[in-house]
Amino acid sequence: MSSSYPSLCSLPLCASLAALGPAVLSAQELPVLLDEITLEAVAQTGTIAAPAQPYPGGQVSTRARIGALGDLDVQTAPFRATAVTEELIRNQQARTLADVTRNEPSIRQDAPSFSERDSFFIRGFSVPNLDTLYDGLPYIANPRRSALEGIERVDLLMGPTALVNGGVGRVGGTINMIPKRAEDADLTRLTTGVASDSQVWSHLDMGRRFGPLKEWGVRGNLSWRGGDTALDGNSTEVGVGTLGLDYRGERLRATLDLNAGKQNLDAPTSLFNAVAPGVPVPEAPDGRVNTANPFEFHDSEHRMAAGRVEYDIAPSTTIYGAFGASRYREDFLSSNYTITAPNGDAINELGFNPQEIEGRAAEIGLRTEVMTGGLSHRISLSAAYALNRNNRGEFNPRLLGFPTLPTNIYDPVYLPGAPDLSGLPTSDGLIPFADLRSRSVALSDTVSLPGNRVQVTFGGRWQEIRIQGFNTRPGNPDAPVGARNYLYEDSAFTPALAASWQVRDGLNLYANYVEALTEGPTAPLVAENAGELFPAVVNRQREIGMKYDLGTVTLGASLFEIRQPNGITDPATNVFSLSGQQRNRGLELSAAGAPIDGLRLLGGITLLDAELRRTQGGAFDGNDVPGVPRTAASLYAEYDLPQVKGLTLNGRVLHGGSTWYDQANTQKVAGWTRLDLGARYAFAAQGREIELRANVENVLDEAYWSSSARGFLAAGAPRTYAISASMRF
Repeated sequence: MSSSYPSLCSLPLCASLAALGPAVLSAQELPVLLDEITLEAVAQTGTIAAPAQPYPGGQVSTRARIGALGDLDVQTAPFRATAVTEELIRNQQARTLADVTRNEPSIRQDAPSFSERDSFFIRGFSVPNLDTLYDGLPYIANPRRSALEGIERVDLLMGPTALVNGGVGRVGGTINMIPKRAEDADLTRLTTGVASDSQVWSHLDMGRRFGPLKEWGVRGNLSWRGGDTALDGNSTEVGVGTLGLDYRGERLRATLDLNAGKQNLDAPTSLFNAVAPGVPVPEAPDGRVNTANPFEFHDSEHRMAAGRVEYDIAPSTTIYGAFGASRYREDFLSSNYTITAPNGDAINELGFNPQEIEGRAAEIGLRTEVMTGGLSHRISLSAAYALNRNNRGEFNPRLLGFPTLPTNIYDPVYLPGAPDLSGLPTSDGLIPFADLRSRSVALSDTVSLPGNRVQVTFGGRWQEIRIQGFNTRPGNPDAPVGARNYLYEDSAFTPALAASWQVRDGLNLYANYVEALTEGPTAPLVAENAGELFPAVVNRQREIGMKYDLGTVTLGASLFEIRQPNGITDPATNVFSLSGQQRNRGLELSAAGAPIDGLRLLGGITLLDAELRRTQGGAFDGNDVPGVPRTAASLYAEYDLPQVKGLTLNGRVLHGGSTWYDQANTQKVAGWTRLDLGARYAFAAQGREIELRANVENVLDEAYWSSSARGFLAAGAPRTYAISASMRF
């Protein structure tokens, strides 16, 4: 479609006139004052469309969701992004997001494998599972641990993402889960498996399309997993149900997702294990050793609904809206230890505080593409709303009477019986504790020069944040239970500028400068002022990079610097405060694809210099940021054995360099390297596709601290195996 209108119009007005067409308004009906501008509409499909094509090797996708900018080609996007496919998820028998993110060296899990949660460090900054996105929406995914049975792609976007994503994000990066959609071909896949020590897993995945043009789609997933794990005394029961409905019309597209899940754990490990100040960090215990008492538990359930609608009001213009809501409840009794001596002696403390987490998110927007002269404009305008509400039980003085006991991380001591929990609150009768609300408007324009070899994106997001806290402790006449005792409101405009240059076919250079307003830190449990909330902060990133597509292998390199106001715990007073700055500079090298027939590679290496600056009194200036390794590497490879058709061998090497536990850089945590091996065999029998898979993680059974981030120690998992068989009917 092409129409001509005088340049008297402003760009948005001209775009609207172009959409109306000459039958409604002709050029002769407007006074001609200047030369004419030719507007050419460019068709776009929005974000609800057929799945993106995988890159050669099938492990990553050629496109990734870049928030309000839509699905973009990974090669030309001016950001570093990796889109992990469902094929890789199935081949690695990944169960949670942490299993997927191990393929990315700039992302590390900072929670124990046998705890109730996943939590991440991206480019050296904390990103809890609460901040992962579901189909682009914040605060509706499971805030503790996301199952992957209903997910077809996991998009990993590095760096601050305030421009493209609504809500309150994290400075290190964003993890976005894209739900499964029904394919054109009917699908019925049944998978069964076993894992260390006696876990049994069953998963049914079904998809159908209906209608004359197969415009209606249904995709459902049911999964159950339960049994003892490789951790002594630990067992899990996980149930997942997902239903994805979609409609693909000529101009209208819509989706609706309904998810339900539960996770029940016996004797789970805790995230909040620590080392006392001045105590050398001992070697990690055998990964099978469990310091949790046998009676400890963590029971949770999650419910979620999300929808998205897109409508092409013109071939080049799409309006869209999305919404989502979720509720998560957890009841638990768990313990955490503090190491008090180099020989592993520790004090173990019980904790009990059930909670409910509610999330709401909505977004509306418009994307349009127009031509002005020889320049192409891809304009995006969106408004977003997000609410995260946390409800907890009224504090009961009886909690202070919970027993503590001396223990040892190598030879744990257990209490003889569980404390009495009768009369204490449960997750179905809680009161407000805190909530965070974000409202924002974003506008961007991606300008492409003639030939589309140079693209420049500029824009920004205005964002308003409100954080509230409520009193849950009785006995204070000035603040009764339920009264608001904390209120913080602020707003800011955070700009972004990014550019991509296709130097030659396959070779792209890019650069970006991004600011992001994110929620302030919360004082950790080990601080004197534990739980105190702090104001929102503005973070800044500068990045340059290269992407080189050789046809079957894509290589990447990026240099970045991120600066964030830093929270510090004063070692003298043990009081946490917002003081100083964390500055992370890094080099990322990555590769993906199939360099030769039968060989597939995915992975890279990250070199990171994370430094403390402007600390109180300069006490820690120049020190390394605790918990951030200088070197991290992940390399996954698959090889099809030519001697046996359908047989594939795979292996993965994970490495994390040594870190400092404390800000004074006196307590060192040793680095680690882990080897994973596996194989799969695919064949057909009686017209059915069958795949057998076997994977062994930590083959050498190394004992290691997988993370020391945020002042907590997480022990790595021991040698574990997983075997499964899947059949497609």
